[in-house]
Amino acid sequence: MKTRVISAAVAIALLLVIAYLGSIAIGLAIFLLAMAATYEFYRALERGGSKPIYFLGYIACLPLLYLALEGLLPTQLTDYVEKNCLLIAATGFFVLLVVLFCFSMFSDGKYKIADISITLFGILYIAFLFSFVTLTRKMENGNLYVWLIFIGASATDTFAFFTGITIGKTKIIPRISPKKSLEGCIGGVIGAVLAMLAFGSIFMPQLGTSLIHFAILGLLCGVISQIGDWSASSVKRAVGIKDYGNIMPGHGGVLDRLDSILFVAPTVYFYINLFFQGV
Repeated sequence: MKTRVISAAVAIALLLVIAYLGSIAIGLAIFLLAMAATYEFYRALERGGSKPIYFLGYIACLPLLYLALEGLLPTQLTDYVEKNCLLIAATGFFVLLVVLFCFSMFSDGKYKIADISITLFGILYIAFLFSFVTLTRKMENGNLYVWLIFIGASATDTFAFFTGITIGKTKIIPRISPKKSLEGCIGGVIGAVLAMLAFGSIFMPQLGTSLIHFAILGLLCGVISQIGDWSASSVKRAVGIKDYGNIMPGHGGVLDRLDSILFVAPTVYFYINLFFQGV
């Protein structure tokens, strides 16, 4: 427990520093975390007998680097990408599919359909979902909005943990995560709502958003955060590992700590764009 607390304190300190430094620092941190998480995910699936194509997963993380450095790149390049982002994304996805099928066809049986499917799944799970952290930070008022991601994930995790160990009795998904309880799940959702309301009550005048939206967002994050946690656990159970890595003593790997954020980040990004803007 002591090691876990120390690691968490160090991680929080690093997060505060990175957030203070701005969007470029967050973008670069997300790029590096995505690269590490891609390695962890593919290594876990490899232990389960699959053969993911690592370097394609790493290449898929490069757009995160572009998002991080966008403000430092030539204006002509950024303008072109913004005007043609859907076309570029569709082209990139098409090329990726072609390359994956080529690996299946011309690898003399080394890579099977299941392997290229896992490779693609890893790209969607890691690089795609991580991108929403950087995209949220780059929005107007993104310096505040990005905290909704971290608050939604960390408040849910913290309240679910302490509620679970205090009054948790009813197992909710014992096959995937034996220690998770229904009481802890409910406590996590309530904690996320309360944390979001506290944040909203402070910054509501600056953001011009009703408190009800912070409550709804807290409810959504409280649910989706735990689904993200359980999803990562289901993969670990399937391949027979306890942790994705050991980069953080007492916490495991990058994916072990950020599995909730992967699901919370898109939730926050979509909700803000749908309901916060102009409210």
